[in-house]
Amino acid sequence: MRVSRVAKAVGLVWLVLLLLTLWEIIAKASPTVFFPPFSAVLQQFGEDWLSGNAGRLFLSEQFYESVPVSVGRLAAGWGIAVIVGVTVGTLMGRSAILAGMYNPIVRFFMSLPNAALLPIVFTIFGANSSMNIFLVFLGTVWLIIVNTADGVSGVDTQWLRSARSMHITGATLYRRVILPAALPQIMAGLRVSIGIGLILMIISEMYATTAGLGYDVVFYQQTFRYRQMWSAFMVIAILGIVLNTVLNVIEKRLLRWQRRSGLGDL
Repeated sequence: MRVSRVAKAVGLVWLVLLLLTLWEIIAKASPTVFFPPFSAVLQQFGEDWLSGNAGRLFLSEQFYESVPVSVGRLAAGWGIAVIVGVTVGTLMGRSAILAGMYNPIVRFFMSLPNAALLPIVFTIFGANSSMNIFLVFLGTVWLIIVNTADGVSGVDTQWLRSARSMHITGATLYRRVILPAALPQIMAGLRVSIGIGLILMIISEMYATTAGLGYDVVFYQQTFRYRQMWSAFMVIAILGIVLNTVLNVIEKRLLRWQRRSGLGDL
C-alpha cells in the first residue's frame, strides 16, 4: 500500500520536477536577466509573497494587495456566468424551440476569441473592476451554457417517464432528476470555464487596471524587474492549481454516486 502511494506521488510530480530542473540548467547555462534560474525566482517568490508575520499567515502585504483583488474579480464574473449559464442552458436543453433559436448565437460567441473584445469592453466600462468582471463573464458563460444544455437534453427519457409516473413535476423534477443527471457535464463545463476565466482575468488586468496580478506582471516587466515578474507568474500558476483542486473536490462530493476512471481520479 505504501509503495503504491509513493509510486502514485512520484507519477504526479516527476514531470514538474523535470521541467523545473531543465529550467534551472538552461537558465544557468545561458545567463540572461530576462530568464532567471528557478532557484532565483523561488527566492524572489518568498521575498515578495511570503514575507509576512505569523498573524498574517506569513503572507506579505503585496499578497493582500494583489491576490484578493484578482480573485474577487474572477469570483464575481465567473459566479454570474454560472448562474446565467446553468439557467439558460437548462432552458435550452429542455426546449427544442429555444435551442433552435439561440444555439447559433451561443456557438458564435463561444468560438469568438473573447480577448479580442477587450478594447470594446474597455470603451464601454472604462478602466475599472466592472470591465474585468464583464470580460470574465463573457468568456465563460457560453461554455457553461453549452455543457448544461447538452447535459440536460441528454437525460435518459426513461428516468423522466419514471419521475412523471410518480407524479414528480415542476421544480422538484429539475431538482431531483434533471439537474442531478446533467451534473457530470455541467461540472465538466465549470472546470474548463474557471481556467478560461483566470486567463481572461489576467489579460484584462494587464490591459487596464491599477491593481491585481495581471497589473503586477506588466508593472514588473515595464520596470525591468524580471525576477518579480516571474514570481508573479508563479502565484498565478498556484492560483490556477488551487482553483482546479477545489472544483475537483466539489465535483467528487457531488458526483460520489458516479463511478469514474478518468483523469480526475488520478
